[in-house]
Amino acid sequence: IISDSGCGMTEDTMKSIFDPFFTAKPKGTGLGLSIVQRIITSYTGLIDVQSVPEKGTTFTVRLCRESNPIQ
Repeated sequence: IISDSGCGMTEDTMKSIFDPFFTAKPKGTGLGLSIVQRIITSYTGLIDVQSVPEKGTTFTVRLCRESNPIQ
């Protein structure tokens, strides 16, 4: 679990954060979260995000210890 107490994200922003080249930063490439998601899913894992504008964001990463996918 990775959390911050930053500016958070709107629902519209959260819909696109894993899309390649999507960024809300002036100098961002928009590749970071799309790459992270691909790595996690390649290991049969899940990444979940919860965010509240003006409160912060929490990413939860779940990885499977076995060959069965996480449900």
